[in-house]
Amino acid sequence: MDTVVAALRSALDDQDGTLVLTDPAVLDAARTDKSGWTAPGGPLAVVEARTVEQVQATLRTCSDLRVPVVPRGAGTGLAGGANGTEGSVVLSVARMDRIVAVSTEDEFAIVEPGVLNGDLNAAVASYGLRFAPDPASAAIASVGGNIATNAGGLRCVKYGVTREAVLGLDVVLADGRLVSTGHRTVKGVTGLDLTALLVGSEGTLGVIVGATVRLVPIPAGEPATLGAVFPSVEAAARAAAVVVTGTDRPSTVELLDAAALEGIAAYLGPDVIAQTVGSTAAGEVFLLVEYDGPGATEAALGAAPRLQAEGGTVHLAGSAAERERLLTIRRSFHPAMEARGRVLIEDVAVPRSRLAEMFARVEAIGHEYGIAIPTVAHAGDGNLHPNFVFEGDEVPPHVWAAADAMFRAAIELGGTLTGEHGVGVLKRRWIGDELGDDSLELQRGIRRVFDPAGILNPGKVF
Repeated sequence: MDTVVAALRSALDDQDGTLVLTDPAVLDAARTDKSGWTAPGGPLAVVEARTVEQVQATLRTCSDLRVPVVPRGAGTGLAGGANGTEGSVVLSVARMDRIVAVSTEDEFAIVEPGVLNGDLNAAVASYGLRFAPDPASAAIASVGGNIATNAGGLRCVKYGVTREAVLGLDVVLADGRLVSTGHRTVKGVTGLDLTALLVGSEGTLGVIVGATVRLVPIPAGEPATLGAVFPSVEAAARAAAVVVTGTDRPSTVELLDAAALEGIAAYLGPDVIAQTVGSTAAGEVFLLVEYDGPGATEAALGAAPRLQAEGGTVHLAGSAAERERLLTIRRSFHPAMEARGRVLIEDVAVPRSRLAEMFARVEAIGHEYGIAIPTVAHAGDGNLHPNFVFEGDEVPPHVWAAADAMFRAAIELGGTLTGEHGVGVLKRRWIGDELGDDSLELQRGIRRVFDPAGILNPGKVF
């Protein structure tokens, strides 16, 4: 440890110890993320880089010493992908948080990886623009972390995931070389698309130190928001498919199953739910549908009878305050679960046409293992977040067994292990089930091209 710390402080000219941190509390905090998983053991040091040159110096030093490096941003991940493991150096880019440039004419921003989603959108709002990706953790999640996991969010159904919003990247490779990928032009097909490859690579191919991200105009007018209560998940899933495939594309389609809605009612108070969406009975589920842009109100009014035709009791928000109350129901899901205990927040996706089947499989798995699995879904793109609530610091074996059954069910239905959280540590044991041996080995080979010594985020993803 002393040798590694001394070498890093020398390489970074860190005479006062403000860049290379070894305080036990700092090291301990770097072992975990929002998933609740804590790495056994701990890192040797946390480097809080402020510049590209400091990232390069850190990687050169660790490459020479064959010390593993764990890239880390805001620490809001949900798969254990940026947790500092035994004997590693955690390379944090959270303090690289400058918005370098904004081009209103070409509609892009150049940012450092530590810029938070909320801060970027606040900065570009005056230009009438926004960064479309909208993870639920936008206020605390960084753009670099979004890119590393190809994060999604509530607006994916209309605006796509993070990959669609990334034009180019500046990345430091394991040996300290700086490479730039992508374009600032609308079109560009020169060479292989390394930008798309790096998006979602979870720190296994390089360390993101800069990004050119696409901005889009803020939709004109006020959004129009519908809250609907259905007697079953099957009916709500059918309704979601109807509105998503309609002429007018909603910007948000979120589904809360009965267990989720009951948990939120316990958290917010049953009167809050009743006053917002009308009286609810046991077993009912909640669907949130929002339209934005010109004609949003007309689109919502057109969608209402289609939701009703599937059995929904529909309420159209008549004011900004009512819209906020509807959104609060959805936003309260995770706080409501955390109020009950430790939470394993999972993330699977299936084709939209099989969303109701996946909900049924989750419910059946809950019955089989004797646990409730409250679930919320980005219903517009088939992405479910089943939540497992448990006591203690370790995920119990029966919860992992239930999660195993759930992952296999998603793959069986033509889906994927993760829609937006990434593989990290928590899902690596199942990655071969989805990819197959040949594809997995091909991906491992690509990783070796970028990082022959294997120092970047070892033990993660693959």
